[in-house]
Amino acid sequence: MSEPTVSTPDSNAPFVDFRNVWLAYNDELHAKGIFAVEDINLQVTQGEFIAIVGPSGCGKSTFMKLTTGLKRPSLGQIFVDGQPVDGPLKISGMAFQAPSLLPWRTTLDNVLLPLEIVEPHRSQFKAKRKEYEERASRLLESVGLGGMEKKFPWQLSGGMQQRASICRALIHEPKMLLLDEPFGALDAFTREELWCTLRDLQAAQKFNVILVTHDLRESVFLADTVYVMSKGPGRFVVKRDIDLPRPRDLEVTYTPEFTDIVHELRGHIGAMRKTGKSSAAIVQ
Repeated sequence: MSEPTVSTPDSNAPFVDFRNVWLAYNDELHAKGIFAVEDINLQVTQGEFIAIVGPSGCGKSTFMKLTTGLKRPSLGQIFVDGQPVDGPLKISGMAFQAPSLLPWRTTLDNVLLPLEIVEPHRSQFKAKRKEYEERASRLLESVGLGGMEKKFPWQLSGGMQQRASICRALIHEPKMLLLDEPFGALDAFTREELWCTLRDLQAAQKFNVILVTHDLRESVFLADTVYVMSKGPGRFVVKRDIDLPRPRDLEVTYTPEFTDIVHELRGHIGAMRKTGKSSAAIVQ
């Protein structure tokens, strides 16, 4: 079978395309056939918001590393925006459960950090600093942090720090945002506020989102499609399209339609936890 040719990105092609991807963490494990994730086939359309759920240790975070090029697959190929992933991507932004803002930098300077280190912005930073600061201020304003530019992280609440972290991930205007349990450490009310913040940002800017979460309500509220991963070695065993109309507000989380989907997904995960087994095929 010939290798696929790399060409100009096709507007109809998947934005993220995993083709028979397997990953073993080292050559020894590979030789023994011990994989962290196996047989991943996934196509994500332009502008789609997907969420990945599953039991702890199933490979969700490994999948994120593969998507961003921080890990290379042992077998198979990965394409993002029509190009093969052969190293860390510059077109993606990432945010994690811990905001990890630098304590000696103001909120504004924390948000600006990617522009100081990622080309082509790095070489233009001094010349365009005022323009970049204005961009950062607009982004902070859009998430409710207007006027907080000169505050340090220790002067912000946990929710404010996470908002700033998301702004930092978006400041270089990436085509894809990857979120690894971004709201897991927050209280329920703050978490729901940030769901709405993320919903509005993604609706306005149309970037792709891959969200890893343990919160099934979060996945159903935010995503267009939810994937369930099996216990390790991780593979996708359930694909659930979320056909709730957009825009969604928090009231939808109290409807029977919403809770039915959450219970359905919980049933899939519960069955895997009980049996330790999963179907080899994706259940639509």
